[in-house]
Amino acid sequence: MVEMKGMWNVLHGLKPVLLMVLVQIAYAAVNVLYKLAINDGMSVKVATAYRLAFGSAFTVPLALISERKKRPKMTWRVLFMAFLCGLFGGSLFQNLFYESLALTSATFASALYNLIPAITFVLAISCGLERLNLRAAAGRAKVLGTIIGIGGAMMLTFFKGAEINIWPFHINLLHPRQHQNSHVAPDNNLLGALCAVASCFSFALWLTIQAKMSKEYPCHYSSTAMMSTSGAIQATAFGFCFERDLSQWKLGWNIRLLAVAYSGIFASGIVVIITAWCIQMRGPLFASIFNPLMLVLVAIAGSLMLNENLYVGSVVGAVLIVCGLYMVLWGKSKEMKNVTQLVPSETIRGGEAIEVVVMSTAVDYDKCDHHNNQSESTTRTNATKDFDDLSKEQEEDDIHV
Repeated sequence: MVEMKGMWNVLHGLKPVLLMVLVQIAYAAVNVLYKLAINDGMSVKVATAYRLAFGSAFTVPLALISERKKRPKMTWRVLFMAFLCGLFGGSLFQNLFYESLALTSATFASALYNLIPAITFVLAISCGLERLNLRAAAGRAKVLGTIIGIGGAMMLTFFKGAEINIWPFHINLLHPRQHQNSHVAPDNNLLGALCAVASCFSFALWLTIQAKMSKEYPCHYSSTAMMSTSGAIQATAFGFCFERDLSQWKLGWNIRLLAVAYSGIFASGIVVIITAWCIQMRGPLFASIFNPLMLVLVAIAGSLMLNENLYVGSVVGAVLIVCGLYMVLWGKSKEMKNVTQLVPSETIRGGEAIEVVVMSTAVDYDKCDHHNNQSESTTRTNATKDFDDLSKEQEEDDIHV
């Protein structure tokens, strides 16, 4: 019984890790499907609008059913944050990222996607949310990691080198008439890189806003539904401004429908819910750690199924980006650990009352659930009993002396 309980605790602790691995697998599948749909002639703007529409159609009923009695009061501030999440994490991010996917390759776009932590660090410094503490090892690691990541992105963009063949055979799922487009021009590489970097800025803003929204509105189904709905409205309006041809908006039983339905239900629905839950459990930094896994999966799938060639420059640039990513994450985690250790524990001696408050790292459902209040009350009661027992033991020792 004790072993089963210990195994259950280990599995519960590994839940965020396993969920984030599944998230990266889902994102890798989305990139491959989108590359196939775009090469089939589908517009990026139309695909983004349909993806967010499918995500909204999936998450809205789920939120209405599962959180109908637990939903906190809606405020204008929450609605505004949902609008910003739909913009930066939905319509704007996806249009930019999949435009870079159309101009370059799936591996190229996925590699530049790993610049998000470095760009988040630069953006935080520009806004005054972070400080350059070059005297500390954590500050130097973040700066050096950012420089290495940007250098890797430049190498990935401008340098190819020798071709690398890792498969004895290839499964080319692209149409034969589009085979010549698989080798993109340098101008497309540069424009695709700019779109990818801009999408990283957008995604970094979404991570920050999502962390704040999760604290004020900790119902993940409802927040995801609002984000998908606002993003779908924005993407549809943007799409109709540029795509007036109604034939582009027609879906048949083909790769286009599979790409937008899968990406909408899984990537913009289930995956966003999982990511929002993991952000609240472990923070936005934890969600960024698993990004290189998507790069590895997309590189394997792209070279095997999409007739994408791997070059020495691509591999070295991707490795530099990943190394820079982990240096930034290490520096950030070191800073967070130092801040936690610097918080003093207030213990008052001499017969005065001692209050011990244990903060749980679980999801905060203060507005959706009252379980945390009961847990905190129980913790305070146990702490008071422990103090009384210690006081009695001290008095007995004094009498004995």
